[in-house]
Amino acid sequence: MRAILLCLLLLLPLPAADWRDIRQGREIPTQTYSDQPYIIKTDDGAWLVCVTTGAGREGQPGQHVITMRSTDQGRTWSSPVAVEPPDGPEASYAVMLKVPGGRVYIFYNHNTDNVREVIADKPAYKDGLCRRVDSLGYFVFKYSDDHGRSWSARRYNIPMRDFEIDRKNAYGGKLKFFWNVGKAFIHAGAGYVPVHKVGGFGEGFFTSSEGALLRSPNILTERDPEKIRWETLPEGDIGLRTPPGGGPIAEEQSFAVLSDGSLFCVYRTIDGYPVFTYSRDGGRTWDPPQYMRFDDGRLMKHPRAANFVWRCENGKYLYWFHNHGGRFIGEHPQRRSIAYNDRNPVWLLGGVEADSPRGRVLRWTQPEIALYDDDPIIRMSYPDLVEDGGRYFLTETQKDVARVHEIGRELLEGLWSQFESRRIASEGLLLDLPGAGGAMPAAALAPALPDFVRRSARADHGTEDLRAGFSLDLAVRLGSLAPGQVLLDNRTPEGRGFALLTAARGAVELILNDGRTENRWASDPDMLAAGRKHHLAAIVDGGPKIVSFVIDGKLCDGGEARQFGWGRFNPNFRSPAGGETLRIGAGVLALRLYGRALRTSEAVVHARAALSSEHAQAAPAASARAAAGARR
Repeated sequence: MRAILLCLLLLLPLPAADWRDIRQGREIPTQTYSDQPYIIKTDDGAWLVCVTTGAGREGQPGQHVITMRSTDQGRTWSSPVAVEPPDGPEASYAVMLKVPGGRVYIFYNHNTDNVREVIADKPAYKDGLCRRVDSLGYFVFKYSDDHGRSWSARRYNIPMRDFEIDRKNAYGGKLKFFWNVGKAFIHAGAGYVPVHKVGGFGEGFFTSSEGALLRSPNILTERDPEKIRWETLPEGDIGLRTPPGGGPIAEEQSFAVLSDGSLFCVYRTIDGYPVFTYSRDGGRTWDPPQYMRFDDGRLMKHPRAANFVWRCENGKYLYWFHNHGGRFIGEHPQRRSIAYNDRNPVWLLGGVEADSPRGRVLRWTQPEIALYDDDPIIRMSYPDLVEDGGRYFLTETQKDVARVHEIGRELLEGLWSQFESRRIASEGLLLDLPGAGGAMPAAALAPALPDFVRRSARADHGTEDLRAGFSLDLAVRLGSLAPGQVLLDNRTPEGRGFALLTAARGAVELILNDGRTENRWASDPDMLAAGRKHHLAAIVDGGPKIVSFVIDGKLCDGGEARQFGWGRFNPNFRSPAGGETLRIGAGVLALRLYGRALRTSEAVVHARAALSSEHAQAAPAASARAAAGARR
């Protein structure tokens, strides 16, 4: 019997592995705790990773920094090298910088004085003392002249100028609170290392924070570490904070150098939105901070999690964030702590440069899901981007396992081409109506849709997740926005199948029913107008188990109506297959049905084509009327 089952299994088509599933990644070896797996490429061609690790959990004694080398793009790693020993004071949150000549510097927090407790806020700390001591002390560095195989025996302190936030802490600045997750970088002949200053400890751990830069004018050339000079930027007494009226948290600043030498910086808050700013003078002064926006002008939403920007070798940009939040975090009474939640999935934006009166700026696309875990509570964060031989890799950690993931080139190219692409996707296309020169039918033969799960060949006949998907891609013009109008419906009399209906407040709702479970998710409200042509894409993605809507080229993110614009469906959902007939509503002008999840970028391009075609058709009509008038 087992042999028969095995033969049957071999005959079945194998589901494609989803590279976005983080469990498909290559593990970076660490102890129980794993944080900030950051990578540089050394001059001998290896990847060098630094990780904060330890036998306990984050912030516990024994936390220290290690490095490892890989010569096969993260498939295997050398034995770890301890930058600081596990039995010493806490050493944490390392970043690296490679300078001309190949020397590598590693920068990290070090609790050199072995402080075991600090004054903190009550009642968050019952006795007014915080005993987590990994974000204080001295910012230090060591160096390696053998591509990370070993590190200098001595560590060196970096002096940090006091800001107002330091002088207002419980120790008047004599003991500094800070940490760093921002990658070091080179600009205009100087080395820069970010640092995040902290005002105190209480609810949500850090109670206030702001960003700064440590700039060294001679680290690129000076071989004597004692002669390396440092200055703390920006000028003045205040670092990078939230916009006026924003909250007290402005931290984990991430920087990119634009083609004209401008610096772009983005960072997290507890306001529900990420913040960005530009510097045109090497970080000495900064534009007034603003909340991030898509190119279409809508605010981006993001919780209290790392959100990083990278400039790629092709001169374009990627931005990592989590695509939810808004006022539902910013107005929450426990926003300092609840804002840490929901870091799964990870979304990426593409960025391209554009001119402005003050210099180059970044335009941001609509987002794509880049990484996810099947457990929706998992919190992945602290990524890095590595380019190697034309391939792109992301690192991430859930504070337990760190991994490397190769990112699909098609996703990245789709992001970067969103603003100009005209390509209509054909892969997985099952139905395309009305066809050349035809009228839209009221019904069509329903195409076969994929199974999302199936019975495995295991002895217990358990579930095999196929990570399938499907997408509905429509052009519509509705005479009325009354809820309950059918746009598409393949359901059987008992309700099995899918339906796309109008919903309250100018939204559309997708219903999925497999005869055992029913799932419903609606688009953001107020995105449709009666009598106006719209493009709708409803995307059902069986990888992360997420339904998303793209309306007129804009991915629904909840806006002011809700924290999340995308929703999760039951992981045990079997199939959207329904009856043999697909009923099509009177307001539908065109329909494509795909047997896979479209990428957001594809839906954006389809919207441009659908909406521009109407303008293109109107223009000849107007020209004909003008010509007729001239003849008269």
